[in-house]
Amino acid sequence: MGNFIEWYEFGVYGYFATIIAARFFTPEGGSEAEALVKAYASFALAFFFRPVGAALFGRLGDRVGRRPVLILVIVLMTGATTLIGILPTYAQVGALAPWLLTFLRVLQGLSAGGEFGGAVSVMTEFAPPGRRGLYGSWQSFTVALGLLGGAGAAALLATVLTERQLADWGWRLPFLLTLPLGLTALWLRLRLDETPAFREEHDVERPPVRRVVGAVALGAGRIMGWAAAGYTFLVVLPSYLQSTLNASFRQALVATVLANLGFAATIVPAGLLSDRVGRRPVMLTGAVLVTVLAVPLLNLLQDTGTSHAVKGVAVCGAGAVVGLMAGPGPAMLAELFPTTVRYTGLGLAYALSNAVFSGCAGLIITKTVERTGNVDIPGYYAAATCAVSVLALVKPPGRKAG
Repeated sequence: MGNFIEWYEFGVYGYFATIIAARFFTPEGGSEAEALVKAYASFALAFFFRPVGAALFGRLGDRVGRRPVLILVIVLMTGATTLIGILPTYAQVGALAPWLLTFLRVLQGLSAGGEFGGAVSVMTEFAPPGRRGLYGSWQSFTVALGLLGGAGAAALLATVLTERQLADWGWRLPFLLTLPLGLTALWLRLRLDETPAFREEHDVERPPVRRVVGAVALGAGRIMGWAAAGYTFLVVLPSYLQSTLNASFRQALVATVLANLGFAATIVPAGLLSDRVGRRPVMLTGAVLVTVLAVPLLNLLQDTGTSHAVKGVAVCGAGAVVGLMAGPGPAMLAELFPTTVRYTGLGLAYALSNAVFSGCAGLIITKTVERTGNVDIPGYYAAATCAVSVLALVKPPGRKAG
């Protein structure tokens, strides 16, 4: 539930990036492209605070327990997201508006950094033998649900409201919806038991820092493609379609919903399959497919002669391929670290990879397309990062940390 809220909000921010840019980052005379770049810079800043949150909350979670820290991060996430829904805009308070928005994004980044490590630790430490892949995949599945929830909320509002209403006040509603969701998640976490593994092993001697750092670097490399391709196809796509290919807001959201449906459909089966054949073969398949097919996919979307049905199948397939990496990913990360540093280690690996390759995706793609005029940039970006993940996945891990 907490992970759903986190990705719901990050999805909503990405889907409404063009409106948020106009409301918070466009002083009189500023260009739309400049505003969108600033909006994505704020988006990226939140991601760069994820590693800070992962280190801070991860250390607490490895010392005092998963349960109390997960309660703390859901309170922080819910409060920050709800406040975005009532923020004054640039037209109302001037230059203070983007600073207030950025501050709340920082709080969200900190709490999101503490969310993943704790949630995956809970999932995998409660998993029965031979089922870590399946249990861990539910963490990624709620990412898909959160992004779908955000896209669904945005699509519904775009359907029932006029463009003027959506830009004036309609964009606030999805952020305000976080409050009841967050209170529900808080109630669930208050009822959560501490994991048996933490109760039994939290006093065991911790492994050397060098081994933990090596495992963090390897884990971050293995999920780099998942992070970059996931955000390229699942979150950045709407703004790219609108600003670069002149698609309407509704068309962009439909494409995003299809991509996220494909993503959601393969996550749990991929996690289950990884329990049988191993994490790396399944993740390698996804990384190789993105490396080979990312640019052709973009070319297909750019082709005005291609039918909408074919384009819909293509974006759905792109999401499905990313799901092959996301399904086994949480269990793969959890298995790189012993219980005593698991919350911190896997949280840092995930946060660092996402900070650089997800958080910067919108900023890098938008700015590079603007400067070069090359509309294939998103495909090159996804392909290059997945190629690096292929190399990291081919490399067998050294001795497990600890």
